[in-house]
Amino acid sequence: MIFIRGFMQFLRWAVLLAAVMATAPAHAQLFETKAGQAFMADAETGTILFSKDPDKLVPPASLAKLMTMEVVFHALKEGRLTLDDTFQVSENAWRTGGAASGGSTMFAALKSTIRLEDLIKGVVVQSANDGCIIIAEGMAGSEENFAALMTERAREIGLTKSVFKNSTGLPAEGQVVTTRELVQLATHIWREYPEFYKFYSLPDFTWNKITQRNRNPLLAMDIGADGMKTGFTEESGYAIVGSVSRGGKRLFAAMSGMTSERERSEESRKLLEWGIRAFQKSELFAADEVVGEAQVFGGERSGVPLKAKGPIAIFVPITNKDRLIARIVYEGPLSAPVEEGTKVATLRVWIGDTLSQETPLYTAENVEVGSLHQRAWDAVQELMVGWLR
Repeated sequence: MIFIRGFMQFLRWAVLLAAVMATAPAHAQLFETKAGQAFMADAETGTILFSKDPDKLVPPASLAKLMTMEVVFHALKEGRLTLDDTFQVSENAWRTGGAASGGSTMFAALKSTIRLEDLIKGVVVQSANDGCIIIAEGMAGSEENFAALMTERAREIGLTKSVFKNSTGLPAEGQVVTTRELVQLATHIWREYPEFYKFYSLPDFTWNKITQRNRNPLLAMDIGADGMKTGFTEESGYAIVGSVSRGGKRLFAAMSGMTSERERSEESRKLLEWGIRAFQKSELFAADEVVGEAQVFGGERSGVPLKAKGPIAIFVPITNKDRLIARIVYEGPLSAPVEEGTKVATLRVWIGDTLSQETPLYTAENVEVGSLHQRAWDAVQELMVGWLR
């Protein structure tokens, strides 16, 4: 711990000096994976622990069912639905998503009625396509209408790139997601719907006298996994969204582009276990502590202190501590007058070549317009050094 404290003091010093316009440092990744795309983040601090082509648009396959469930959970939370509501199995749902389709199914009987809670378990545990379509038709009248709700809701929770065309994730032109947004979605479900998130850890579910095991291979690995979903398409390969809670840490990871079920299981396990073991949480700045200073042009003072709204905590690599870099980034100098509480900068923290955390910084004081002499001197300085920016 003595070395950790010394490193954190060094990092604070580096942050205070590095209040500049910055670009990402060039470093190699701290971890290698066979996945084509991958993204992993800590749920509490938002620290990005790993990133590999995270914004590439890929078909979601059954990972789209996470968004299907978000729409359902949101309606339950708002009181528009209850777990005891029942939905009827249409012929379309039975044929398109049932046993005859050859895909994942909960074997819902034609024209039967099913409680919403059972449909949710069928979708979450068994990845039931028929369950998704039954819900979609019951909530929106058609799967097409429900898919529009999925995309609309995605935008509401901050997913700007993902587009949904159906409730199941079955191949459809224009249906795409990113691994970054899948982690964002998974974290949102965990945070906003804890009473429903627990369904993702169920080991099995029985419907129509047929018991099926949860398709998530991480649940059987004794690594602290409790979610969330697997998927596969011919176009993008094998994919997974996984979550692990262990040792006071909660991590979410999304991976795509793997070549087999075995590779998916091994790569997701290795990434999540590395995330749990390779990082240690550290508080970089306490609440109300000055993070750095921004230059001010034409003010009564030449600088203004910067603070975050609350403490800044990050996950520091236990090894390769020198691979963590922090910089304050802003467009400056600021022009006086400067009002206290104005967002003017961002603290950016890199782990290797991954931009791991961005924290908004705000002015901690007012800076009034300076005297004529002060403004003239600032103008001279700006002429002398402004061209270097």
